[in-house]
Amino acid sequence: MIGPPLAQRELLRLTGAGTFAFLALWSAAALSGITSQQFLPAPWEVLARFARLLTEPFAGYTLLVHLSSSLQRFAMGFALAVAAGLPLGLLMAHFRWIDRLVAPLFEAVRFVAPIAWVPFAALWFGTGIGGPVLIIFMGAFPPVLINTYRGAKFVEAKYLEAARMLGAGPWRTMTEVLLPAAVPSIVAGLRISAGLGWQSLVGAELIVASSGVGYMMVKGQAAVSTATVMSGMIAIGLVGLLIDVVLRRLHRHIEQRRGL
Repeated sequence: MIGPPLAQRELLRLTGAGTFAFLALWSAAALSGITSQQFLPAPWEVLARFARLLTEPFAGYTLLVHLSSSLQRFAMGFALAVAAGLPLGLLMAHFRWIDRLVAPLFEAVRFVAPIAWVPFAALWFGTGIGGPVLIIFMGAFPPVLINTYRGAKFVEAKYLEAARMLGAGPWRTMTEVLLPAAVPSIVAGLRISAGLGWQSLVGAELIVASSGVGYMMVKGQAAVSTATVMSGMIAIGLVGLLIDVVLRRLHRHIEQRRGL
């Protein structure tokens, strides 16, 4: 049986308690001597390393510069995914022949994990910006297309019939009927897409990049600097959380505007 929703203060207390318990266990494991502190540094050591990376270059750049490079690649790959997935999803929802033409190839490609594109990206682009952008695109594109397609496909037939009776052609039907109706589904897809794109970026930077947070983590591993690797993981988590918060608020705002 599902109980009543928890109050905001209760949620904050539970979150704080969980975080404290995790840090306490981590600290106890680091201080117990079970393993070398080089391989399991204490939380305060990781925090100190994180702070130093903000001002001291590592693998050629500071952490902020690495993050800037990662975000640039992410923005390009994500923008390409939206630019391709949104109109294609609308076209597939409106024209059955386009759906039949694209669906088999798309269904085959979307089950290929983005990281599986790394060898091709390395061969085609080397360590240039094109490789990571391709991998991000392959991770972010499917959710955009699928959610746009589903949002537009299930628009009530009476709205489409009314648009046709008023003389609306295919372009106006897609932009003035299907697109507005699909907006909530599209924004929900953007959250999924952004998360997969950001994860794909980090995987790409581990192999086909010469800068970025993933590249910094590889160099930290080579230097046997666990604190550096953990600092990169913290940066990845914080930026990913920020991206999701922004998109979640956009989703909530759209639902409120539409009275959902």
